[in-house]
Amino acid sequence: MKEMSDQARGVIFVLVAMLILFAWQHYYKPPVVPPAQKPAESAQTTPQPALPQSAAATTKASAPSSATSVPVIRANEEKTVVVESSLYRVELSNRGGVVKSWKLKKYFDDQKPPRELDLVNADVANELGWPFSIFLTDPQQEAQANSALYQITPATDHLDVPATITFHWSDGHLEVTKKLTFNESYEMSIQTAVQFDGKPMEGSTVAWRGGFGDKAVYKASSLVNVFYKLNGKLEILPLKKLGVPNNQIQPVLQPGPLEFTGIEDQFFTAAFLPDSTDLSLSLWHWTQFHHITAGDKPESEQVAEIAAGSPLPQPLQMRVFVGPKDLTLLSKEKPPLDELVQFGWWGFIAKPLFEILKWIHRYIPNYGWAIVVLTLVINIAMFPLKMKSWRSMQQMQKIAPEMRQIQDRYKKYSFNDPRKRKMQDEMTELYQRHGISPMTQLGGCLPMLLQMPIWIALWRVLNGAIELRHAAWMGWIHDLSAADPYYILPVSMTIAMYLMTKMTPTPAGVDPAQQKMMALMPLMMLFFFYKMSSGLNLYMFTSNLVGVAQQWYLNRTNPLPTNSKFKKKKTE
Repeated sequence: MKEMSDQARGVIFVLVAMLILFAWQHYYKPPVVPPAQKPAESAQTTPQPALPQSAAATTKASAPSSATSVPVIRANEEKTVVVESSLYRVELSNRGGVVKSWKLKKYFDDQKPPRELDLVNADVANELGWPFSIFLTDPQQEAQANSALYQITPATDHLDVPATITFHWSDGHLEVTKKLTFNESYEMSIQTAVQFDGKPMEGSTVAWRGGFGDKAVYKASSLVNVFYKLNGKLEILPLKKLGVPNNQIQPVLQPGPLEFTGIEDQFFTAAFLPDSTDLSLSLWHWTQFHHITAGDKPESEQVAEIAAGSPLPQPLQMRVFVGPKDLTLLSKEKPPLDELVQFGWWGFIAKPLFEILKWIHRYIPNYGWAIVVLTLVINIAMFPLKMKSWRSMQQMQKIAPEMRQIQDRYKKYSFNDPRKRKMQDEMTELYQRHGISPMTQLGGCLPMLLQMPIWIALWRVLNGAIELRHAAWMGWIHDLSAADPYYILPVSMTIAMYLMTKMTPTPAGVDPAQQKMMALMPLMMLFFFYKMSSGLNLYMFTSNLVGVAQQWYLNRTNPLPTNSKFKKKKTE
């Protein structure tokens, strides 16, 4: 019998193996094994088709309770949803579950025509990150969580308040859930939960990135501050105090428990408040550089950024106030936020003046004219002091000739010469002989000294009150919180001050150098006030104008005595 070749044996072996395999699959079917979970994908992975809500819920319920049994949850395309109320319009994106726009309907920017003010600077945020992004201690996980496509519930494009939106995403290990609840007020709430393999992660917080506030304000980035209240004391951190020196992108932790924390500009704020006493609210703050491409030379500006939450591995639940720094609204928050309206050392004067200004505005619905009326009230209240000062000047003017004689006798002695003391003794004897108190010399300065706190207090009120933002007066003044675009008010204030200075007689005994200084005072005031708010310049102009009228009245009814008798005696 002829032996089979190796090729024939190979063919028969393949045929028998295929026959056995076919029979085995036909009579012995193995159980169906579920497909294995895919490994975690990075933030740049092409998104897979989203699981339906019911399928995702079924998968989560049927999965065995182990540390790694986390279902993959993601959307298959980017979409936005708008939440709207009578006060704001917020646009959110499912890419990262972040805020893309936060417009306040009652406030407008400086565009022509004006548009609703957007507290989110899209140019900066597109480069550095968006509000309500997640801050994690692991940069790679943070980037993944802030660029992933979240599923949105409910699946709609537009919602009117009250409304609740849930963002949910997972790659099989890292899982993030955000629940945002909006209502009719400027306050909303946010709940977040960040887990890895089913366990809560430490240091997961909610960040406000990309700067904040009205970007049209002069040097807007330098006017943005971070704040927090700890142990009953409010701390304001300007831009230069944020982050770590020489390493501005390194976050700095301010541990709690904080009463509140947030970010602000001159007129608006985003304040994070604990939703319960169990939450130990903490603050991370840092700065990043935003690159500006406009112009021939590339520039960059520092931008303040914060993250608020708890360093503990627990879900977060916070309230967030995003809106104007309106004293009435801020005082109604719990805890109150009215300290964010900074009146400085003279707050005990500024607050009553501000309340009086608002009370006047109820009857005169124009803040410019309300400031004029407030100025008249202040000057009328101060006029008795001015009258007293005027009488003091009259008394000093009567003894001016004798004062000059005494001063002339001792002017050859130096200030440290013991004989100079005799001049003071003779001056004291002169005051006693005419029944004049030495304090009378201060009478002429008293009205000025008393008005200085009022000026400072009004400077804080008229430069920082949200009520004056974009409040028009008349003609060319369309914003009392901004500088006069044509400098008409500062120049008019200077002219009125110069007239009042010329009309006011020089008090007796005033040094010639002091007289020259007083003559230059109007120009110094112009240099200081020309960039101040129009509201403050309006107050100063009106005050000086009233001062001119009062000085004219005093000069006409109670003129100071002349020194003609003294001059005649000196001539003889």
